[in-house]
Amino acid sequence: MSLGNLFTRRKRAAVATAAMSALAVTGLVHEPAAVAAAATRTPGLERPVEKPNLLMVTVDDLSSLDMDHLPQVRKLVERAGVSFAEGIAPTPICVPARASLLTGQYAHNHGARTIEGPYGGYQAFDDSSTVATSLKDAGYSTILAGKYLNGYGEGATRGEVPPGWDQWRATVDPSTYNFRSPKFNVNGEIIKSKGYSSTVITEQAKAGIAAERRSGKPWFAWVNYVAPHHGGPSGPDDPKKIYPGTDAAVSVTVPDAQDRGHHDGVQIPARPNLFPEDTSGYAKGSPARGQFDPRQKNALRIAYQRRLEANRSLDRNIASLLVGLKKRGELKRTLVVFTSDNGFSNGYHNLNGKLWHYDESLRIPVLMSGPGVPRGRTVRTPVTNPDLAVTLLAAAGARPPRTPDGIDIMPWLRAPEQVRAIPVGGWRVVDGSRRLWSGIRVGSWTYARLHTGQVEVYDRSSDPYEQHNLAADPASAETVKALAALADRYETCAGSTCPKDLYAAGRALDLEGL
Repeated sequence: MSLGNLFTRRKRAAVATAAMSALAVTGLVHEPAAVAAAATRTPGLERPVEKPNLLMVTVDDLSSLDMDHLPQVRKLVERAGVSFAEGIAPTPICVPARASLLTGQYAHNHGARTIEGPYGGYQAFDDSSTVATSLKDAGYSTILAGKYLNGYGEGATRGEVPPGWDQWRATVDPSTYNFRSPKFNVNGEIIKSKGYSSTVITEQAKAGIAAERRSGKPWFAWVNYVAPHHGGPSGPDDPKKIYPGTDAAVSVTVPDAQDRGHHDGVQIPARPNLFPEDTSGYAKGSPARGQFDPRQKNALRIAYQRRLEANRSLDRNIASLLVGLKKRGELKRTLVVFTSDNGFSNGYHNLNGKLWHYDESLRIPVLMSGPGVPRGRTVRTPVTNPDLAVTLLAAAGARPPRTPDGIDIMPWLRAPEQVRAIPVGGWRVVDGSRRLWSGIRVGSWTYARLHTGQVEVYDRSSDPYEQHNLAADPASAETVKALAALADRYETCAGSTCPKDLYAAGRALDLEGL
């Protein structure tokens, strides 16, 4: 069964049908379309706890490649539950990802497409109806601790408390990125903290949970760490001090004092796509067409070192939060989700950052444990940050605040691996006024059409480091056409028109002819 047949369903758009027919000509179709149309039926699910506590822990800019540096988090969540091999941030940058966690929607529907400007940041997001308001209506106490959305706390928003939150303990910008003394809005009062960012966010989370525990209600806590995102104050051995006045002076994160220097001399893990010199296959408009000189590469190595050092504090603090719940007997009835808002690339594809369609940017770590979650399992069925919002709401028996684009992933935790289509895309950072790229991620395929009109297509099953762009490969022409049709179909999907069907992975894609 081929890619085209995978998504044949009743009432498909003519463009998708045409693409499937084109694939049939290539000999990639091995079964009748009527058989290929069958999606996997959603498995039955028993929920052992009717209204579990809900804890969502979000870190900022953590790469999936960094997870070995959070051993306690892995022990407490992954070993006690599941890890997702294919966690995906459809729009991999701070605000769009976090707004998806608040709504269960893709960025083109919740409207906060980037981090600033008329279509980005806190001011672009309508938070009158979110996961918090829905859970509060369902009888939950709600707690937020740490970072909210970029731009929150600036100007007139300084004292605002969004609807739905019983305990509001959010950092206020621009101090959010001050790792030594961030300011917090604690239930409407601005306070200056003392201590390292990850530690004081943990303290605020514990205080918020303790304050709501007395109500006897189940609680939802969203704990948002800033690390390993870059911030200040800078140190004497940071790139900005070593290379003042040069474009090698990249921004870095700030580790806790006790962790600084722990990874001195560490190298960025060598992968075939690290600092590639041959950029001819990358589309015009991709940052991968640029290259780093030796000084810039060394600056990125320092930035990578700082990220690992900041992760040490994350690991300690998240473990402290979880162990505290365990000692009180609460962890066993708490559904825990650990994730990052987006991935991050330290030089892979010549990219320092996120936002783009490459695997290091799109793929996020996702761990889950608690009532109804199997133990010690790796789930290969893809999960997105919109799905996480829908999953938490379903676990609580709460009504979604808006028509969701995501799905409840809980029924699929024990099921065989499934394949699904995920629309992906990114917008211009400065204002979100236009797309930088849009595409589709399905099975092992990534398709991206850049704002220049050029296309990149990768088959990660044979090209895991996305080094061979198949957009112009004659042998892949029909597959590229089918992917383009799917990308067009779902670029502006909403609710029921977004792809929600899952297909058995063993039968969904036949790549033998590629």
